[in-house]
Amino acid sequence: MNVPPASTPMVTRRQRPPAPSVSASPLADRWPARAAATLAFASAAVTLFWTLGGTLLLDTVGGAPEDLARQRTLGSFAFGTVVVLVKVSAGLVALGLLGHGAGRLRRRWLLIANGTAAAILLLWGGANVLLSGLVLGGVITPDSAVDERNLRWHVYLWDLWFVVWGALIVVAVMRYRGRRS
Repeated sequence: MNVPPASTPMVTRRQRPPAPSVSASPLADRWPARAAATLAFASAAVTLFWTLGGTLLLDTVGGAPEDLARQRTLGSFAFGTVVVLVKVSAGLVALGLLGHGAGRLRRRWLLIANGTAAAILLLWGGANVLLSGLVLGGVITPDSAVDERNLRWHVYLWDLWFVVWGALIVVAVMRYRGRRS
């Protein structure tokens, strides 16, 4: 037992525990990947609904996608099925960011696949939100008439969905890169 000499005053400092980091818990570290996958699967479900003949909210999409979904041809069904499979694949790739101890090749593939998905989603969704917003705000005047109702749906839901989905993938990738393999 180590006892300090009687002449030395004993000073006790209360040590404050270190503040928890954002990634201290696995849940805090991994929620962006789960949220991105959820948005991917939900988007796939909506597309599947329309591919199988559902029409709820289809009129809010407008243009070629709406026309194609209403055709009910083998080609439109095949195209819709491919889009559903791509969205499901994007969700599965996002879930791959939840994994532990990935090998170097798998880790690199996950980062490239998710980075590509995020770039596509952010560019496509961001450009459409920006341009549609500029049209709705009267900053840009198109040569032909536009359906302002559809533009609002794209600005506030459909294209914004892609932006949020892409941003969540970016955050998930950053957190995945921060973890040790």
